[in-house]
Amino acid sequence: MKIGIIISSNDAETCWNAIRYANFALNQKDEVKIFFMGKGVEYQRVSSDKFNTVKQAEKFTQSGGKIYACGSCIKSRDQKDSEMCPLSTMKDMYEIIKESDKIITF
Repeated sequence: MKIGIIISSNDAETCWNAIRYANFALNQKDEVKIFFMGKGVEYQRVSSDKFNTVKQAEKFTQSGGKIYACGSCIKSRDQKDSEMCPLSTMKDMYEIIKESDKIITF
């Protein structure tokens, strides 16, 4: 199954659980893509020892998951793009939604 996950929260626990779910789905042999938008692009900033979003995201990409992040949202927060938060577009989000069997939002 192809799963698209859209994360627009900067709540550490919410981001952590969303990415944990993405990792679980990858382990079930699903194809998973995450699109961070709005406050969600701050997921690296809100990472903590208790809710380590960065560690979960690293596990996700190392396991073959793909991460996208709204370029406008990154720029509006004066953030730099990175491998873990790459500049992406609404077209990328559209394609994820179009090709996915299921979409989950957090």
